[in-house]
Amino acid sequence: MSQIRVNGSDSLHDGGFSYSAVAAPGSTVFTAGIAPLDVDGATIAPGDVQAQARACMDNLTTVLTEAGASLADVAKVTVFVAEGLQADLSVAWDAVVAAFGDHKPAASLLGVTVLAHDDQLVEIEAVAVVAAH
Repeated sequence: MSQIRVNGSDSLHDGGFSYSAVAAPGSTVFTAGIAPLDVDGATIAPGDVQAQARACMDNLTTVLTEAGASLADVAKVTVFVAEGLQADLSVAWDAVVAAFGDHKPAASLLGVTVLAHDDQLVEIEAVAVVAAH
């Protein structure tokens, strides 16, 4: 059972996302910014925002699993997209939403100027909460 409760709002616009998340006592996992890199450190799918977002989510899933968590344990996710068009943010967001399925953590989606790796367009970081052992 997840240790987080995600909350909509009765007073604000229902944009299909959660406004906040409350974590029960347990361990908190803070990830670094997860890049769309393969095991050799090469950027996956240069120029393809959606493929990079999917790669980031795959890498995020790996990091969470190694920490004893899953996407269902994510309380907060932040998605960074280094593209000039608002539509590119939506494309990345669609891939993130698809990966989370019915789970809707509190989230931020940001357009940024540049990211750390050559050809990198997307980076995703998360905060997850797992049950106390």
